[in-house]
Amino acid sequence: MAKSRKKSTRSSANASLFDDTNKPVVLSPQDERTLGKIYNLAANITAQAERDAEPVFAIPARSLGNVSFNKEKRVLQMGDKTTNRELFNLSQAKSFMQTILVASGAKRLVEMGKTTSIRGLYYMLKHDIKPTKEPTFHDQGECDPVIEDCEVLLEALREELHLFADKRGDMVGNITIVDSGDEIDCSKMGSGGYAIPSIVEPSVIQFKECKADFVLHVEKNTVWQRFNEDKFWKKHNCILTHGNGQPPRGVRRLLNRLHNELRLPIYCLLDNDPWGYYIYSVVKQGSINLAYESERMATPDAKFIGLRSRDFERCGLSEGVKISLNDVDRRRAKQIAEYPWFVHKKDWQREIDTMLKNGFKLEVEALVSRSISYMTEEYVPRLLREGDFLD
Repeated sequence: MAKSRKKSTRSSANASLFDDTNKPVVLSPQDERTLGKIYNLAANITAQAERDAEPVFAIPARSLGNVSFNKEKRVLQMGDKTTNRELFNLSQAKSFMQTILVASGAKRLVEMGKTTSIRGLYYMLKHDIKPTKEPTFHDQGECDPVIEDCEVLLEALREELHLFADKRGDMVGNITIVDSGDEIDCSKMGSGGYAIPSIVEPSVIQFKECKADFVLHVEKNTVWQRFNEDKFWKKHNCILTHGNGQPPRGVRRLLNRLHNELRLPIYCLLDNDPWGYYIYSVVKQGSINLAYESERMATPDAKFIGLRSRDFERCGLSEGVKISLNDVDRRRAKQIAEYPWFVHKKDWQREIDTMLKNGFKLEVEALVSRSISYMTEEYVPRLLREGDFLD
């Protein structure tokens, strides 16, 4: 085990690699835990080398074969299968060193009390290995999977490694939050809303006051803009979010926190197509890549409020809004129907089967063919009033 660290400050040697200041950084308890995991990894590898053993570590397998559905918790969970990464194996030596390099970069960030993007980390770590001209990483695509390997190896979210991704989501509604010490009233954010950051952990964002009754999560920014412009969140006392397609980790984590900490119901308004079904699945049960953190990322009680396969006739939509299913759509829909959390649900089987029989899919924006505000003034209010959703 690594020796305990008495001072929660960065070392001046590490600091000099990134800036010219030497101010001590007070680490949070979570930062201390993250550093402890990194130090333990280094200590174990060092101990192997000192006893003339081959340096090796085991990484939990991030594959479908190592993921299962926990029926009790209603989330995806990672199994106990692992793959070894060996320094003296020619096919694994580079990835071994890349993993240690990423862990070292994360250590420096935590010690400095700074964050960077995954792109930023790539450039921090990219250099030629002297005396060769072999680069540590050829491109970003080679670095990203190693970052994910580090997450499962260290049992730490990317955000706990002080890494963030691009913002791809907004929020507006009757809630006041504190973001890095700044108080933000999300009911007074104008047409743009509050940009949901990548890191939304309690150490960064706190909920100060919430008057909302529920959260409506929509798939795309274009739909979110319509709901925001029509002040849906004000008329129906809710919080309105979007993830610009499949919601990024920050949005999914925020939905999880809004539900678990504030007890707000989560309703998802998504396209009537296999992609919309999949987005709902990720919000509700989690994803394969993040199966080891589903309990912090997924919201099993989230409800699917639309768009539905029946809505073409029920809402009197025009023929022009139909989008024909292709072979990829059909295969994907059948795969989703076999997901363990959908396979025994009659309503979901009926929903997917109806879409396949229809032969076409529908986007939420198709409701605009009725009227510009049909979705905000009639469609969603009726479903909420009647409790008409899929679980």
